[in-house]
Amino acid sequence: MKKVILTGANGFVGHHILEHFIKHTDWEIYCLDKLSYASSGHDRIRDINVFNDDRVKIFTIDLCLPFQEGVIKELGDISYIFHVAADSHVDNSISDPVPFVQNNVNSTLHILEYARQLPNLEKFIYFSTDEVYGSAPVGKNYKEGERFNCGNPYSASKGAAECICQSYANTYNMPIIITNTMNVIGERQHPEKYVPKVVNKILNGETVTIHSNKEKTKAGSRFYIHARNIADALLHILDECDETLDNYDSAKGRFNIVGEVETDNLELAQMIAEVLGKELKYEMVDFHSQRPGHDLRYALDGEKMKSLDWVHPVSFEESLKNTIEWTLNRKEWLDI
Repeated sequence: MKKVILTGANGFVGHHILEHFIKHTDWEIYCLDKLSYASSGHDRIRDINVFNDDRVKIFTIDLCLPFQEGVIKELGDISYIFHVAADSHVDNSISDPVPFVQNNVNSTLHILEYARQLPNLEKFIYFSTDEVYGSAPVGKNYKEGERFNCGNPYSASKGAAECICQSYANTYNMPIIITNTMNVIGERQHPEKYVPKVVNKILNGETVTIHSNKEKTKAGSRFYIHARNIADALLHILDECDETLDNYDSAKGRFNIVGEVETDNLELAQMIAEVLGKELKYEMVDFHSQRPGHDLRYALDGEKMKSLDWVHPVSFEESLKNTIEWTLNRKEWLDI
């Protein structure tokens, strides 16, 4: 039985990855988390009943500090590390960038420093974002390894962490993989995020703000993907490809995990309203003046994952419908 580390397991994406790993592997999973505001304490992992699983061990530690000897001893021999933990609220990175950037960069540095001492580490997987590539013009979907163009402190912190991963791969010959994912949806998402925010506003009869171009004729768009599909993609990469970061090939060891269809935010709000059976009231707002540091369109190229024969286990439309219906039955998650 392999022993693996999953950081950020109490967070939104992390707890879905944890649930998927429990169901689809026989691994012993060590969850490292500092329980920040985005984690909702242990509520998410409590809700998926992981405390009843002997294969899951929970450690509450601050990854921005060096690993203590006692923790290292308890963790023992580790095969895989999935570094998912990060602050991800873009607006917070804009309003208070210093602690935000320090958290995302320092946590990555310290877990890499711990990982390079492991004698039997098979893979270190760093979970990054589409936003490192910046705004995508219509028709442009960024491929793995293209040049960064970070548009805000959040994306810059993730890009910096990617560079540190690359440096550790080059310098210490560590087996590192980087995944870049598009915007994520799913159950138990923090209510500040777009889907639960729109659900809340529609249920309350409020107007939904749709960020658009200057002319207010085109809404911003994303390739949305459910967190469980991301977890499935991670396992597929480990099973089907032995690539790791390479000093001479910027695309090698990098994988874009992309939703199967591009959806603009007005379309998404309309889809949510249809599932809810409610009227959508909305206002198109120029994103340039209202949301500095944000981009109208993000887009990644998903052909590399397709070449590995990975397909989304659940479609975007079904994932969205399931998420909304689950949320209607669990409205406490709209007010955490």
